Amino acid sequence: MEQSKQASAAALLVVDMQNDFVRPGAPACVSGAIATVPAVVRVLEYFRARKWPVFHVIREYRRDGSDAEITRMREFTAGVPYVVAGTTGAEIVSELTPLDGEYRIVKPRFSAFLGTKLDFVLRRLSIGTVVICGTQYPHCIRATAYDALSRDYYTIVLTNATSAETAEVAEANIRDMAGIGIQCIDFERFRTFIEDPRASQRRERV
Repeated sequence: MEQSKQASAAALLVVDMQNDFVRPGAPACVSGAIATVPAVVRVLEYFRARKWPVFHVIREYRRDGSDAEITRMREFTAGVPYVVAGTTGAEIVSELTPLDGEYRIVKPRFSAFLGTKLDFVLRRLSIGTVVICGTQYPHCIRATAYDALSRDYYTIVLTNATSAETAEVAEANIRDMAGIGIQCIDFERFRTFIEDPRASQRRERV
């Protein structure tokens, strides 16, 4: 990583940390999501302290599921809607409540870039690196990370602040993302590089 460009121009994307995806017992709960909330809080505090941009990326559907992915419409017609706009389930979990000045991006599909203004705003802010956390690995995290890299952002996924249904699913997705050059590292390693670049290996792009 070239610190002059990346460390000084990083934005955080917190993906889908909504009640219906995070809270145990919710209709679309991701098993590993609730355990990552304290780690996501630490990441948020770090970016906020440095006044780096924070984007809360969420999903919202119509109650009838007419705007859901074709693969999810059956769930809605079966009477199990989730993250419906205007409901408590669609709200970001209270521990991660956005602050004034932070960005809220509603994505219509898995990737935070598809059909949103995210790329436009990142470029307006001269962002070179996106740091991603949230839920869940094989869906919105992976789609967002791939699209970020495809748009030539240095892309980092914070592994201890990101979740999946199982550890095996997380590990498989981490391997695939790392294989194309996405940096999959824990928050402590990321923070160490930012605060002491000499601790990073010479060719490591964080």
